[in-house]
Amino acid sequence: MAQRIAKQDFSEWYNSIIYKTEMVDQSPTRGCAVIRPYGYALWEAIQKEVDTQIKKVGVQNAYFPLLIPESFLKKEAEHIEGFAPELAVVTHGGGKELEEPYVVRPTSETIIYDSFSRWIKSYRDLPLKINQWANVIRWEMRSRPFLRTTEFLWQEGHTAHAGKEEALIFAKQILEIYRQLAEDFLAIPVITSEKTANERFPGAETTLTFEGLMQDGRALQMGTSHLLALSFPASFDVKFQDEAGAMQTPWCTSWAVTTRLIGAIVMVHGDTRGLVMPPKIAPIQVVIVPIGKVEQQPAVQAQAETIKADLEKAGIRVHIDNREERPGAKFFHWEERGVPLRIELGARDMESQQVVMVDRLADENAKQTVPWATLTQTVIDQLASLHTRLFDRAAQFRQDHWFKAETLADIAAKIEDAPGIYQTGWCGKTDCELELKTVKASVRCLWKTPEHKNCFACGAASTGDILVAKSY
Repeated sequence: MAQRIAKQDFSEWYNSIIYKTEMVDQSPTRGCAVIRPYGYALWEAIQKEVDTQIKKVGVQNAYFPLLIPESFLKKEAEHIEGFAPELAVVTHGGGKELEEPYVVRPTSETIIYDSFSRWIKSYRDLPLKINQWANVIRWEMRSRPFLRTTEFLWQEGHTAHAGKEEALIFAKQILEIYRQLAEDFLAIPVITSEKTANERFPGAETTLTFEGLMQDGRALQMGTSHLLALSFPASFDVKFQDEAGAMQTPWCTSWAVTTRLIGAIVMVHGDTRGLVMPPKIAPIQVVIVPIGKVEQQPAVQAQAETIKADLEKAGIRVHIDNREERPGAKFFHWEERGVPLRIELGARDMESQQVVMVDRLADENAKQTVPWATLTQTVIDQLASLHTRLFDRAAQFRQDHWFKAETLADIAAKIEDAPGIYQTGWCGKTDCELELKTVKASVRCLWKTPEHKNCFACGAASTGDILVAKSY
């Protein structure tokens, strides 16, 4: 029976499985990876879901240049300081040294606000809600495909609002869209809350995050939504005339999810047999394996095609494996790739008008027979059940790895051998927060339910609880 991945084997397992299942390939470009079709199909599914949901709240897609004048980033001091170590700078073009270098976008606030300064003139132009699907470059010293690479894919949304409260409400609305994406689509339970000032996006007044817990007990920041400080739009002279005729600076938000979500799917759901794909995002939801050689069993092949057509009418993604391989090799191939359901069809199944079905979470030998007449509905029900079981399994893992700690010493004594989420009290001072570096951990977010009276580091009165973990 498949087991969850042991903490000590996790990194090796992750690096091995994403290559073995043809999700990624190595790249000659330092710090980058090639996303192969099986991995890219996951990103396409995420794109489709996010794009659908953000358009429901009035967001429109656009596209902005990859190259950003270096002077743009320098206009917002905190922003450039936050990104300086990660920047890639273009100094030559067309065989000549450029008069002004260009930065390959690490994020697009600066160049987008240059456009906003021309597009926004009156309160009637607000709110303005723009998103782009793009790639970005952030120079990484240590890379790992999907989790931390020099180039990655994302969506970045940028909005402008007349008032602060309206902007913050919208940032929270986006965070809720992200939560639903993670839990209802990817089957990953997440924590949604606010980052500390030290962990905020450079130039943000408020950073909201959604965090997942991976099988090795490390937290993963899966996406963020920010209320930006007024200095951002002000530095690009983004202003509007309000209803009274006065000139005002709009409040802006920015928010993003990336291909890091693919890494989360692998790390939350995988097991010793390989990937486990959440049904709603699985590139292939059902694989049909005809038993016997194709040329010898035309009736079996015809029935497999009929089943495929019936399932596809119900919106299910189906693949028939007609490769010249032994059935056992095919079973292993699709188990390793995490396909939610496998249907086996042979000559004996033709006689009884049924199939043999195996779900990815079942023991290797746990098979059920399903009549053709009820197969489509059974598949629909089984896929829904698989989503629930995956979510519940991940939620139980998080619950089992959620600990309470009073002091830094308590955290230090346990976090290496028992990694997970540590809930503790905090006085609100950055100096105390930075003490967590001694145990290679960080504050993932503020927590809504205070249970601790004293700060974990200095012992002063706590202003609220925080969640602490090692992270990616």
